[in-house]
Amino acid sequence: MFINRILKIGLTAIIASTLVTVQAQVPQPAPKPDKPKKEKPERGGEKWDPAKVKERLKAAFEKRNKRRGDAKKRGNKVRDRKKGDHKKDSGFGKLVRDDAKIKELKEAFAAAAKKDHKGFDRKAWKDATDDEKKALREKMTAGRKEWYEKMKSHREEVGKRIKEIREEFKNNRDKVIDGNKPGD
Repeated sequence: MFINRILKIGLTAIIASTLVTVQAQVPQPAPKPDKPKKEKPERGGEKWDPAKVKERLKAAFEKRNKRRGDAKKRGNKVRDRKKGDHKKDSGFGKLVRDDAKIKELKEAFAAAAKKDHKGFDRKAWKDATDDEKKALREKMTAGRKEWYEKMKSHREEVGKRIKEIREEFKNNRDKVIDGNKPGD
């Protein structure tokens, strides 16, 4: 009995000493600094003040606008779509957009597409027999093919007009440079 006690005590001492050495070898993570507690407004309570919230939103909006303004000064392409900045470019795209014939072609295609567009009648489909469903499918595919052909012809007409614009506003810089004789 005495020997059993000594063995148990010795065994626990050996285990305790190994655990202490293992703990000493494992690095402990650095304690994190305490974060300052922010005051959170509670809705419906006394702490929530609409004026303060409005003020904070206004400050955030001004900060965002300031940063966006700085980005514009640095030369980043920050565009404000609400103001229509994407349409202010000058160049070939502006020529095409402002061309009267292209506008006319666009409007004509939109009108034709709207006229040909017939909504899908779900009730007729639901109550239809197999033969009627087949006829409806064929009608839809025919309409789709017709629309595709109109779209194709419209695209070709617009492409022709764009080529005409390109020829009209062609830059003859190379011919002028080649025409200049050195030493004159």
